[in-house]
Amino acid sequence: MTSWLAHYGVFAVLVLMAIDAVFPAASELVMLYGGALASGALAHTVHVFGWHGTGLGAYLAVVIAGIVGYQAGSIAGWWIGDRGGRTLIERHGRWFHLTTEKLDRAERWFDRWEGWAVLIGRITPVARSFISIPAGLFEMPFRRYNVLTLLGNAVWCFAIAGAGWGLGSSYQRFNHGFHYVEYAVVAAIVLIAAYLLLRRRRAAKLRPGVDTPR
Repeated sequence: MTSWLAHYGVFAVLVLMAIDAVFPAASELVMLYGGALASGALAHTVHVFGWHGTGLGAYLAVVIAGIVGYQAGSIAGWWIGDRGGRTLIERHGRWFHLTTEKLDRAERWFDRWEGWAVLIGRITPVARSFISIPAGLFEMPFRRYNVLTLLGNAVWCFAIAGAGWGLGSSYQRFNHGFHYVEYAVVAAIVLIAAYLLLRRRRAAKLRPGVDTPR
């Protein structure tokens, strides 16, 4: 994903944020890395339809692309929920990770919080991808839904891209250092698997009438 962002710039931000409005596409990483690219501290720069650059202009381009993409995806999600109805969502909701149980919880949440469900949901990691379709399904007024989505969407994009800008050159050190964490996790998995296998073999030897493989 970061490679795609580095090569296609705001176009990648636009597409990924549109997807994230209805299906989790790591909008946190998208905006964070976009902000880091705009800071000029990385090897790549921000691509804005033929223009390559860094600085405030690049940061604003990333943010605007994120807002526009996410808003477009949110409108599409609302339309799916509104036009498709509960029957369609219950039948094909697995495509969007919307099970019947999740829809029931979303309905209770919308009944309790109404407009706040959209505004708070848009600034909540992961949950922000599961607001669009239920909002249309539960007949939230389109204009109100768009205004609240735009507010939460703008706050999210400015804040996360800003954090990426602040992270700047530290992102490379973080990314490099994280490889050691990955190695440690793999080593831990191997050790745990070996321990469980050894424990299983010992337990088999202690059980009477069980032949252990030679």
